[in-house]
Amino acid sequence: MNFLAHIYLSFGDDEITLGNFFADHIRGNKYKHLPEKIQKGILLHREIDTFTDAHPTARKSSKRLHKNYHHYSRVIVDIYYDHFLAKNWSSYSDVPLDTFVEKFYDLLEDNYDILPMATKRMMPYMIADNWLLNYANLAGIERVLNGMNRRTKNKSRMNYAILDLEENYTEFENEFTSFFEELITFSNQKFISLCED
Repeated sequence: MNFLAHIYLSFGDDEITLGNFFADHIRGNKYKHLPEKIQKGILLHREIDTFTDAHPTARKSSKRLHKNYHHYSRVIVDIYYDHFLAKNWSSYSDVPLDTFVEKFYDLLEDNYDILPMATKRMMPYMIADNWLLNYANLAGIERVLNGMNRRTKNKSRMNYAILDLEENYTEFENEFTSFFEELITFSNQKFISLCED
């Protein structure tokens, strides 16, 4: 899953949210210096990714893209799924998306000193262009895909993936909706067990 889903699946705990958000910028076990709950957020992130990668519905979404994007397909699906979460946000949260996002940006700024360097480098762009809020519209998703394509030096051709989303929009949305219900349940159980340890 992409950024918005990982933040959402931290269930309102600030330290879990931080770890769950920046876990991709932490290699191996190089997190032992961080506060314990942030470490648990990193572990939760990894559990979410493992569950997602193995899930037949997420794999079905990915397979639809594989011919054109090969191993980038899963990354693209993560971005699509964040779009559907943002677009249908009111089905998942009573807090308006713009309020939720602003609170998260404040959390990043308040904890800037402990963020990994890669997160610090990304953060100004994320906030200035309001990535999380703009996931809700196709123009925002197109910008993300264009940016990802540039980072792969145009090898991924991910800039074209907006067309695949538009062409198969209903299928992707239905797959997200059925998958995400299961992911919420799974993540909540993992969250509870991690917090009990």
